[in-house]
Amino acid sequence: MKTTTIKNIIHNNRTDIAFVIGNGINRYPNNPNALSWEDLLIELWHQVSLHTLSIRPEGISTTEFYDILELENVKDLNLQKKVTNLLTDWEPLTHHQLITEKIADLNAPLLTTNFEDTMSKTINCELFKIDDTSFTDFYPWSTYHGLEKLESPISGFGIWYINGMINYHRSIRLGLGHYMGSVERARNLIHRGKDGRLYSGKNAELWNGYKTWLHIIFNKSLFIFGLDLGENETFLRWLLIERFRYFKKFPNRKHKGWYLYKRNEKPISQGKKFFLERVGFEVIDVEEYEDLYVKIWE
Repeated sequence: MKTTTIKNIIHNNRTDIAFVIGNGINRYPNNPNALSWEDLLIELWHQVSLHTLSIRPEGISTTEFYDILELENVKDLNLQKKVTNLLTDWEPLTHHQLITEKIADLNAPLLTTNFEDTMSKTINCELFKIDDTSFTDFYPWSTYHGLEKLESPISGFGIWYINGMINYHRSIRLGLGHYMGSVERARNLIHRGKDGRLYSGKNAELWNGYKTWLHIIFNKSLFIFGLDLGENETFLRWLLIERFRYFKKFPNRKHKGWYLYKRNEKPISQGKKFFLERVGFEVIDVEEYEDLYVKIWE
């Protein structure tokens, strides 16, 4: 799809849009300082195991591999803290600033599956928490980087961290056990609590999770890019299924979705495309990574 068409999508939906960004933003353009999650896991393996391993073996997911890392951790190192140490010195590049400034200008929420604070550094964000919420450093879901305090996660620009944030190392979600914990916490907010349940339909603006980033997932159109969203992304995939199930129950509350990726010699897998389209996303390809991380934001 042409960049002008994608720009029009953003512009035409500017009052009802949130952005979901993955690690692709850090790896462009062939950034030598950015680790892929594969590289990160192998680096951790070198630090904890007595066995030599250069690549993740085929047939084990990244989340399962992390749990094996925990079992292999003969030195009893805190792996979540090790991850934050590896990411602390990451600095933003020009395209980080371009994208973050554009989203801030739109006054739209920004969700990321990344842990580091690279994007928040581009415009000198501060750390805020939605008022009247309890805090746990395992799940700081009401905490965000932004330019001002917000009444609600959907009321303006803020950077929210789906899989944990560098400020709280115990919040970092890497293993299958971590993801299952996130699913269980989200499930309790979405499905339990009588009238406070999201699916009760009675308090769409005041349900149990309305002061967390989960509120963005169910109440904004989502523009996803820089994110592989493979089978190992069990937590986010499950949330997208719940989101569409909610829209089926309450059609008048439905929001749009777009998933962008760079067209390669090998096309997007049929399974991923099938999944995304069935949960309400338009799948859009671009010609070059520059289109994804520069041109549509200019």
